[in-house]
Amino acid sequence: MEVSQAGDIANFMIPGKMLKGIGGAMDLVSNPDKTKVIVVMEHTAKGGRHKILKQCALPLTGARTVSTIVTELAVFDVDRVAGELTLIDLAKGVTLEEVRAKTGCEFKVRSHLGTW
Repeated sequence: MEVSQAGDIANFMIPGKMLKGIGGAMDLVSNPDKTKVIVVMEHTAKGGRHKILKQCALPLTGARTVSTIVTELAVFDVDRVAGELTLIDLAKGVTLEEVRAKTGCEFKVRSHLGTW
């Protein structure tokens, strides 16, 4: 799975891998103006590859559909119109520098970061 800073999501195809189907994700992201799409995922893929990116490399399931990204490290709000992320929460013991290093795009930081 990949999510872009603009809220694009790519979650159903990995080149060279055989998959049985795409599931219901396309239905879930089909009306982003009337729903809130919250992506819950691991911050990085195996080997440390970024999953939160400036632009998705995989084929898109939905364009500008994601409102919030939640990982084991942090929580981001997505401004789908401006195409920007804002870091709003950090997990306890996680540093801003660690999140920057593990995120494949620029992001803003809320003035009062929350923790959990």
